[in-house]
Amino acid sequence: MPRFVIHEHKSRRLHYDLRLELDKTLKSWAVPKKPPSVKGIKRLAIQVNDHSLDYIDFEGIIPEGNYGAGKVKIWDNGEFELESRKKDKIIFNLKGKKLQGEYVLLKMKEMQWLFFKTG
Repeated sequence: MPRFVIHEHKSRRLHYDLRLELDKTLKSWAVPKKPPSVKGIKRLAIQVNDHSLDYIDFEGIIPEGNYGAGKVKIWDNGEFELESRKKDKIIFNLKGKKLQGEYVLLKMKEMQWLFFKTG
C-alpha cells in the first residue's frame, strides 16, 4: 500500500507539506493551515515540486540559504488507498495516526488545489 506523510514545516511561515507516494515519487502540496480532520473544512493546497521517496522519513533542519530553510518534523504519516485519480481530482483514503478517512484534492487553477475530508 502506498505511503503518505504530512510534514510540519517552519520556514518563512508555518505550513504543512502533504506528500503522497505516487508514480515512484512523493507528489507534494504545501498547505498553509493545519490539514482538515473533519468534514466541512477546506484548505488551500499549493502543488510544489515532487520529492524523492527517501524524503518520507525526513525530520530535521534545512540550512539557511537552501530552498525551504527551516525546521521540518513529521506531523502525521501512514498509508493510503487511492480511490480515484484524474488530472484535476484525486480521491484517497488516509490511514494515518492523526488523519483517517476519505480525502479529496481538487484542482482549482494551475498549482492551486482544495484539500478536504469527505468521509
